[in-house]
Amino acid sequence: MSIERRRHTRETDIHLLLDLDGTGHTTIETGIGFFDHMLTALAVHAGWDLTLYCDGDLEVCGHHTVEDCGIVLGDALHQALGAKTGLARYGEAFIPMDEALARAVVDVSGRPYLVFDADFTAPMIGQLDTQLVEEFFRAFVMHAGITLHIAVLSGHNDHHRVEAIFKSTAHALRKALAKREGILSTKGVFHA
Repeated sequence: MSIERRRHTRETDIHLLLDLDGTGHTTIETGIGFFDHMLTALAVHAGWDLTLYCDGDLEVCGHHTVEDCGIVLGDALHQALGAKTGLARYGEAFIPMDEALARAVVDVSGRPYLVFDADFTAPMIGQLDTQLVEEFFRAFVMHAGITLHIAVLSGHNDHHRVEAIFKSTAHALRKALAKREGILSTKGVFHA
């Protein structure tokens, strides 16, 4: 089932289609090439089909584009998960990218929280401000209603470090969204 989301503000105009049961087919155009590359990696490694078009105020900077894409993708994931029944709920992944190693741990609980333990030395990777990597994930988890812990454990090439973050998050989500019986909660319900 595809989820469609649109968001139009004075800063961005976004159209998104998300299918969690996809094959990794993507069409992504945000105007920030490296960000497109990372969103593609996220979708492919999570096994999602993702179409995302964003027309943002890049003449100002990339902040609104990156954050709003996180908001819309998070909203779509939240909608796709519905009551969150029949999910493994937890997932974790360690992903190496050459000398870099990142870990992501996720709880699809309905309680949004981000722990982001990564520092970058390069201010930009292509046209992506490295400060915006954390902003993307914060917007994504707050709107998806998930808890996500991200840590870069080693590495010095920021391209590799960021790519390992996106791929480890994808694999952790893939595990957490795997099918199982019932609701994995002692309460018997998730937060809305």
